[in-house]
Amino acid sequence: MKTTFLQRLDQVVRQLLPFSLTLLLVLLDAMPTRLPGFAAVAPLLPLISVYYWAIYRPELLPPSVAFALGVINDVIIGTPLGVSALVYLLVQGMTASQRRFFHGKSFLVAWWAFGLVAVVALMLQWILVSVIFGHMLAPQAVIVEFVMTVAFYPLLCWLFARTQLALMRQ
Repeated sequence: MKTTFLQRLDQVVRQLLPFSLTLLLVLLDAMPTRLPGFAAVAPLLPLISVYYWAIYRPELLPPSVAFALGVINDVIIGTPLGVSALVYLLVQGMTASQRRFFHGKSFLVAWWAFGLVAVVALMLQWILVSVIFGHMLAPQAVIVEFVMTVAFYPLLCWLFARTQLALMRQ
């Protein structure tokens, strides 16, 4: 059966949706706010997206895409080039390699595991940026960023689950 242009376009849009959502979160993360000091403690929303798609649809957000999103994040936010890319790549790889563990597990298990992944990712990012800048950044900011990132996980997970259901519909 021959596919029509609209069917092919629909397939492309479905395949680009995780990338597009993660890119939107990168842009949202970079959006300036009027809150002083908020940028240093803003939740790392793209990390949630990389983690989620690595578990449930890794073929739609492969390592190369996670790396590219990290580079884009570094360029937009001003993080030293390669730091977010490395963190996203490691999160995608670690999480995708443990997909079998998550299969059939409850939301709370995935949330708890995200907390562990987020601690490692944020500590790695903090260490790398501190080493590159040549002085230790305030650890309190990283702790607040971690708490906010983990707190946003249920909301974004719900959004991504709805998106995944829409992707699966024909």
